Amino acid sequence: MNPLPRRLAGVAVALVTALGLAACGSNSDSGSAGSSSGSGAPETMRIAFQTIPNGAPIVKQKKWLEQALPNTKIEWKSFNSGAEVNQAMSAQAIDAGLIGSSPATNGIATGLPYKVVWIYDVLGENEALVAKKDSGIKTAADLKGRTVGTPFGSTTHYSLLAALADAGVKASDVKILDMQPQDALAAWQSGNIDAAYVWVPVLAEMRKDGNVIITSGDMAKKGALTADLGIVSTEFADKYPDAVKAWLKAENRAVELYRSDPKAAAAAVAAEYSLSPADAASQMKELVWLDAKEQASADYLGDGKTDGAFVDVMKKTAKYLVDQKAIDQQPADQTIADGVDGSYLPTGS
Repeated sequence: MNPLPRRLAGVAVALVTALGLAACGSNSDSGSAGSSSGSGAPETMRIAFQTIPNGAPIVKQKKWLEQALPNTKIEWKSFNSGAEVNQAMSAQAIDAGLIGSSPATNGIATGLPYKVVWIYDVLGENEALVAKKDSGIKTAADLKGRTVGTPFGSTTHYSLLAALADAGVKASDVKILDMQPQDALAAWQSGNIDAAYVWVPVLAEMRKDGNVIITSGDMAKKGALTADLGIVSTEFADKYPDAVKAWLKAENRAVELYRSDPKAAAAAVAAEYSLSPADAASQMKELVWLDAKEQASADYLGDGKTDGAFVDVMKKTAKYLVDQKAIDQQPADQTIADGVDGSYLPTGS
């Protein structure tokens, strides 16, 4: 599998503006975290990840979590989309991991027992709507009557719907197909779709013979911000809070490495995803990286005592999902607020 995806400059400002994102396994998956070792750590911690060039592959490649939790078996489980991560969480096949803000909002709104405790990255140019150069598509408005591929329930699906609404085009006037990125690439190459809204690395392939129409960074500035989030099962967090804190401390360490030694960080990502260091570095720059202290601020997750602005971003996302009939009804504000918890952030390190 090739490398990955996500970025944004100036999205920190856009976030504030925006106030107003398989192998799903089964309950029989090995290593249920139901029992603990003598140290109080879980015997197993199952973490979902996707092919995205953020801190997750750095932590995985360097085995920082294995070092922090020597009595725990760390199982890294790969998924293609947030919808698959939600399925896995519903099946109790994972304990924690990465999911996009749109599917995370969907999961919390529909009662999946997890909460957001980390922001891996804010999305920008790593996700985009791209059209074939010979398609005649220049703007989102030109998608009327055309065929577009995107993974349903993903951050790109949310951004596509937002782009159509912004252009005054009804989603029903566009043939939108539910396709995982690799399937969309195959359809793109065979001429079965006119455009796609996907993420890197598939997006990078499509850019070679396509035109980028709009990016998720552009949509963030229009009020439809998306991000990659770290979620954890509520039951797991309640039972093993120290393991959750160790996980986030490792993720924060990855952000610090990226900021202090970007070449070393890119080398780790390159090794994990079989990329060249240059390609890894380029893709990593397309993401907005936030450390724990930034995430604990009022602009993002908050400190666990006071809600941060990201709660409002998720409320807005939920409203949009209701409008698009992706979920049945707007969840109570408290349901969304309870689904975001900054108390595990390692702000003291």
